[in-house]
Amino acid sequence: MKRNQGSDELPCHSNCAPWKECFYEKVQQRSLNLQEKKVKMIQAQKAEEEKVKKREPCDWLCKEWFSDEKESLDTRTYLLDKLLPTLIPGVEKLLMQVERKNVLVPEKEPTKFDPITFLGEYLMRHNPQHDISTKPGPYLRGMKMVTEELKTEMADTAPERLARMKAEAKTKRKEREQVENLKSEQKEMRKEALAIQFKEWTVDISGRIPVALYVHSYTENFSNDMFQEILKHLRQCALDFQKAIRCDMWRQMFTDLFLDCDYGKVGLLDRQKILALLEEFYDRSPMSVKRRFCNPRQWPIIELQEIELADFWGDLHDQEVCEELSENLVLSQAEISKGEVLPCEPVGDNSQGSYEMSTSVSEGPLDQMDISEAETGGISKEEKQAAESSDAERTCLRREVSREGDKRIAEATNTLSGPTPEAMNVTSEDRVVADMDVIASKQDAPVAEDMKETAARKESSLSEHSGQFGQQTSSETRLQDEDLQDQGKGPAYSDRQDSQAEADQEFELPWSGDLLTFDLSFKYSSYGERIPEEWICKNTSFADLRPIMADIQNRCTSCVRSAFDEHCLNLPQFVQLLETFVGQDIPLPTVKSLIEFIKEEYKQTEESKTEQLEKVRRTSHLAQRKLLLEALFEKWDKNASGFLDLKEVDAVLSTFKEGMEKEALRKAKSHFSSRYPQSSRVEKLSPKAFQTFLELVASEFTGDEDEAIDNIVEFLTMSVERSWMECLQSLTRRKWLHNIQQAAETSGASMEPVYKAVFKALSQDAEAHGDNKKISAYIALLDENQLSPERGQILLHYVACTTDDVPYVLNQILYKDMKGVSFAAVEEGKPIHVPRVQLHGNIHFWNYDRPVEERRGSLLVLPLQDAHWNVFGILGIDTLRDQSEKTIFLPNEISFCQGVSLAFSKAYHHVCTLENVLQMTLTALNWLYLRVPSIHTVTTYLVEPGKDQTCDYALRKMITTDNTGQKEIHTSAVLFLRKENLLRDYLFKCIDTSEVVCTSVCGEYHIAVPLRDLSRQAFGLFDISIGQHQKLPPHEYKDLQKMLKMAQAACCEILKIPSEETKPTCVLEAEHMNSRHAGILFHRFMLQDLRECVQKLGAESFAEIKGYEEPPALIHNIVKAVLLLFNPNWKGSEKIESWSQCIQNLDDNLIQQIYCFDPTAPSVQVQGELLLDCIGGVPRAELWKQGSVPAEYLYNWVHTCLSLMEMTKSLQNKEVPDFTSKV
Repeated sequence: MKRNQGSDELPCHSNCAPWKECFYEKVQQRSLNLQEKKVKMIQAQKAEEEKVKKREPCDWLCKEWFSDEKESLDTRTYLLDKLLPTLIPGVEKLLMQVERKNVLVPEKEPTKFDPITFLGEYLMRHNPQHDISTKPGPYLRGMKMVTEELKTEMADTAPERLARMKAEAKTKRKEREQVENLKSEQKEMRKEALAIQFKEWTVDISGRIPVALYVHSYTENFSNDMFQEILKHLRQCALDFQKAIRCDMWRQMFTDLFLDCDYGKVGLLDRQKILALLEEFYDRSPMSVKRRFCNPRQWPIIELQEIELADFWGDLHDQEVCEELSENLVLSQAEISKGEVLPCEPVGDNSQGSYEMSTSVSEGPLDQMDISEAETGGISKEEKQAAESSDAERTCLRREVSREGDKRIAEATNTLSGPTPEAMNVTSEDRVVADMDVIASKQDAPVAEDMKETAARKESSLSEHSGQFGQQTSSETRLQDEDLQDQGKGPAYSDRQDSQAEADQEFELPWSGDLLTFDLSFKYSSYGERIPEEWICKNTSFADLRPIMADIQNRCTSCVRSAFDEHCLNLPQFVQLLETFVGQDIPLPTVKSLIEFIKEEYKQTEESKTEQLEKVRRTSHLAQRKLLLEALFEKWDKNASGFLDLKEVDAVLSTFKEGMEKEALRKAKSHFSSRYPQSSRVEKLSPKAFQTFLELVASEFTGDEDEAIDNIVEFLTMSVERSWMECLQSLTRRKWLHNIQQAAETSGASMEPVYKAVFKALSQDAEAHGDNKKISAYIALLDENQLSPERGQILLHYVACTTDDVPYVLNQILYKDMKGVSFAAVEEGKPIHVPRVQLHGNIHFWNYDRPVEERRGSLLVLPLQDAHWNVFGILGIDTLRDQSEKTIFLPNEISFCQGVSLAFSKAYHHVCTLENVLQMTLTALNWLYLRVPSIHTVTTYLVEPGKDQTCDYALRKMITTDNTGQKEIHTSAVLFLRKENLLRDYLFKCIDTSEVVCTSVCGEYHIAVPLRDLSRQAFGLFDISIGQHQKLPPHEYKDLQKMLKMAQAACCEILKIPSEETKPTCVLEAEHMNSRHAGILFHRFMLQDLRECVQKLGAESFAEIKGYEEPPALIHNIVKAVLLLFNPNWKGSEKIESWSQCIQNLDDNLIQQIYCFDPTAPSVQVQGELLLDCIGGVPRAELWKQGSVPAEYLYNWVHTCLSLMEMTKSLQNKEVPDFTSKV
């Protein structure tokens, strides 16, 4: 047996030698026992030594040897260590012997005792090397200790180093103990601080925090500054959480109000009537309360599209419009003074021009309220009336709408609304005054005293402050008391005590522990659009289609998002509208007064109720019809090709009723050809075109259209037969196609997941339904040939392929003069199948490494077509990697591959649409950054739908822009889920309701603005943070509205591009020349708005500007820029430098030129530097102060033209846009 020589490893256990395991176990146990015994012995020895020390203390006379003299240190150490421990006991024995023998007694004779001999014998007998000494005495023990101390003083010795290490260890141990003591004290202090935070968070009646807070374990190692930041953040979150609870209770009250006003139980209320009631309540509120409301005549209560262009672009005087949004958010309790009126002043620490205004309370009754110029921010009554003239007209219109048909209200409706006959005699004005007088009961002495006691309790106890969410501060109490001085004693004065008691009881109600309206959108959104499952199950007329309809329903996303409707409000939208109106600082009695006012004033006639019911029924019926026809389409499309043959459908329908409806079918085909010319040309029907075709056919039939649709569906269902295996195969294939679309919707504007889903679907089908074929696939897109125009105007760029073909195919270019059948498929718009490529002779092989004899298999090339059946690329599939004999594609496989190509086309255009939206967003944010520097951040989110009806959507963060203009495009997925972002629920409210949401989060004020698609549902949003500015300056707030309106209009135009029913419109020449004009759209819509505004001016509108003898330099420069845009050769001439000659050009001819001017036309040769010399670097605030509407129009028009000119130039130079394409 060879030994393992030279190996330092321990012997390992072997399964073949169990005796070794037993041996090692026994040896290990013995070793452990010996070690334990040795430890116990040492411990016992130490304990015995301690006892001896206590019984016989050391003799410290030996300390005389310890001195600071360095010269004799070595000698003394040697003597103490080697000689004296033996010599001293010998001398002691010698002296004892001398005393015993009386050697020193003088009277006695000299003895034979020799001290030297005795001492020598003693030393020999007690040699330290051989003698087993007895226990040392006190003096020796002391000497030993002195010796050890002396050794530690000797440099560069082991004892000295050991002593130094022990001293350092002792010092560090003391320091560590001090640090631990400090940490312990700090830990206790932090626990006390967190206990206070716990009290702030504990609003549940059970005394528990709703979401477990394990803060202490995470903050143990934080620094003091960081811990203070955490405490500050937690406190702010606690305040936000309390606000969320209060808003949740308000939303529950608004929900009950909606259900009370929805007399017909249709789930809809009249939006115009609600807006009219809000305007009426707003007008009759005292000024101090009105400042807390959001003006219902202005954005965000009304839509930006509902504002007249003259008010939107030229309203420069009514600054109240610009202050309403922030006033209802930021009018905090500390800002309210006792009746003082302060003008608008910039905040001291705000360099951006943030404004802050304190409120005033006028005296006298509500009906005689008079507001001075100081109270309205320096605006006179005449100016205010002129500024609100258009608002008054809209108010009158809404009031007419709200009172339309009131004379015909039936008694049944009156019974539902619930007012008594006495109450019906009271006018709405009296009711508002009575409601305000109920609030006025707070000025009574007992109640005021209670409120003061409540405020005192809040200041003294933090836990009481956090436990009662509805308590008001003392400043709020003063506000209410002062407001009530404005109001006379109304008819409800006798009930003040009861009303106040009820209000106080409402304030003291604790929170139940649940956010009752957190899932409001899940319960009440999309009324009339949901198709009940009972309709699918109980519909006996179409039993064959029921499984298909159920599968379609399962593939649909959840119906949480509500589409915006300018005429109706569903429950989530109604609740959000009222929440935006009241803001966050309105007292609860005022909210209750608003609720009572709307409940009594909202009336609905039988006609309007019937109209709403009919609308809901019709919407539900159309949704059911859409589902039915979609199921019929999928039954006919058994191979999931994505389209039907128009000739085949026409041939089957021609036999309907034995050919008696051929004339109606011919008329329907004629109408269909005019509506879908491309589908008629290629004779293909998409699902939407198929539905439209059948509806047109049914409309030409005599009798009821719905009955005709049902008969056609039943006939077509019976005209096609499918086996169970075909149904299962179709179901599986549609699931794979659905995954392609889902990959596009959740890709974050990236094509990579779409490519993977396409190749996965093709591979799965080839494996499951194609006899386990091994395929290769690739995608090539058409592009303009700018590299080698002589080889053809277009080329095919291979952008994706399967993994094995990446080295050979990816990023290759196929020109028209090269071999291949791809361009034939592009030109014909039909699939080309080559069963045997080795016999064709016109096939281009990218993999030159493959031997010629192995270049055998089948090739399938399918054209990629958009919604209008225009080809934009090809999808190629081959079986060259499969060496089996059966590699030919069967007809059902070709049909499914066509379905994959159509699914990819939809996914591709969806991603391109998102990319264009983001490119437009970057353009809009660039424009906003230059004009609104007070905005801190703008975050853009896109909606990613859930996988099915049971999954909620998520928000993906796409772009973040800060106040320096820096943009971060988030390429990695940053998703926000509703259940994980309680304090960000305002984002989900915005998406749910498709309405603007204003709120404050963690001390920052946010405005969430939705981006709506063509169905008016929100598919994205802007989260605009204005930080702690509290509000934007007036001109910046106006510019923010302009940006949002243009961005929404541009989004709608972009979304029309991939639709087969709508087509985008091109206004500027740059849009015709360049297809990628997403950034141009933003400025184009702005240019169109300004054109309309300038056209309405007229020559007399320039009278104010012409009236200047010496105009301000800014006005003169704006006019110069306009004239230079049309006449660049006037630079430096008297025609623009002389004001008298400039104003001669301000006439109707100039207005017409402005209206027709296209800054993107090739004929425009103006250099941007000329315009920038005139208006570049001009602060927006300076122009705002001028107060000239024509100058405002011209300034914005010149800037818009300049932006369009620069963007057109960059597109011509092929400069890379900010948002790089991922396609």
